[in-house]
Amino acid sequence: MDASASPPSRLQPAAALTPFWVVVGLAMGPLVTLGLARFAYALLLPPMRTALDWSFTDAGAMNAANAAGYLAGALVASPIGRWLGEKRTFALGLLITDAALVLCGLTTVFTLLLWLRLLAGFTGALAFVLGATLATAAAAGGSPARAPTLLGVYVAGSGIGIIASALAVPPLLDAIGWRGGWLALGGLGLVASLYGWLVLGRTPVPPTAADGARGGWSLRLMACQLVAYTLFGAGYIAYITFIIAFLRHDRGFSSSGVTLFWAVLGLASIIAAFAWGSVLGRLKGGWGTTVTTSVLAVGAALPLLWPTPAGAYASAVLFGGSFLAVVTAVTSFARRAARPHAWTAAIAALTIAFGIGQCIGPVLSGVLSDGPGGVRIGLWLSVGILAAAAIVAAFQPEPRADR
Repeated sequence: MDASASPPSRLQPAAALTPFWVVVGLAMGPLVTLGLARFAYALLLPPMRTALDWSFTDAGAMNAANAAGYLAGALVASPIGRWLGEKRTFALGLLITDAALVLCGLTTVFTLLLWLRLLAGFTGALAFVLGATLATAAAAGGSPARAPTLLGVYVAGSGIGIIASALAVPPLLDAIGWRGGWLALGGLGLVASLYGWLVLGRTPVPPTAADGARGGWSLRLMACQLVAYTLFGAGYIAYITFIIAFLRHDRGFSSSGVTLFWAVLGLASIIAAFAWGSVLGRLKGGWGTTVTTSVLAVGAALPLLWPTPAGAYASAVLFGGSFLAVVTAVTSFARRAARPHAWTAAIAALTIAFGIGQCIGPVLSGVLSDGPGGVRIGLWLSVGILAAAAIVAAFQPEPRADR
């Protein structure tokens, strides 16, 4: 349904709260754009490196291309959303991302794969940013904890995607190879997208600016959050990209072990959507980002400090239980830091910062992983960057009520 079908000038009153299932439908955006189009690449990386004779630098460049597309999409998400409408942009972003996933399974040409990863990142950013804006509008009203909880449900769609890919991809890798993995991801994405499209008719549209209204948010007042989110983007993506390769080659994990690890990580992220809601509703300034990123850094360090399967699964619980909570914390902050008509612009700015970090992290980590220290050094880089993000976020003040 087109965004013009309902008046965009005001949010729904508290008496007409958006149903929970609508936000779950919007969560199909992160499921496709992050859970399948980005995170599941870690499952495909080991067999693709072997079959296509890639270095870790090549492997990192593939995710960096996806991040570069994501950055470009975040830069234009706000104007495209105004031009096409938030709902239509969300729907088209999902459709094209699904198509890019399928096409990745039909070629072995490195350059073409790079372009497809870039395309999936670009359209994925459009769907994620506009979906986050729609979810922010849907989360309006109710108790103070309602908005963080529902925004947590939105980003937890990524966790559902992680679990789905954990169950679908590893068996296919053993049976028909990495090409079948990409085709499965595209099929899963299409099914999820259908549900996302169906809920758009019940999704409220964010308010638009009144005539003559300008701004509504400030880069300067969000500076620490922007820097912290950039560091988070660089740190978390290094872990996500290379942790499966580390577990397979350094810890000797089997396909079933990888499946269990990835499923635990995804399940922890879904549970965290509800566990963090009330906590984030009470934390002010950048402290929500600081707390969640600190837990994330500990989770990233565990498989390096505790070289057993138990250490790896504990890492999956802590990392999975906090990495999407960081996104929730930052999105909740944007909701408080910007006026309603500027939500898309503020979320897009934070997504741009996130995208810059994601462009840097995989390449830098990949180069280090090709050195004598192996993947372990790249993962330690992730831990250090995440710790720095937690420190920077602590200096972010709470937005003024009269912003």
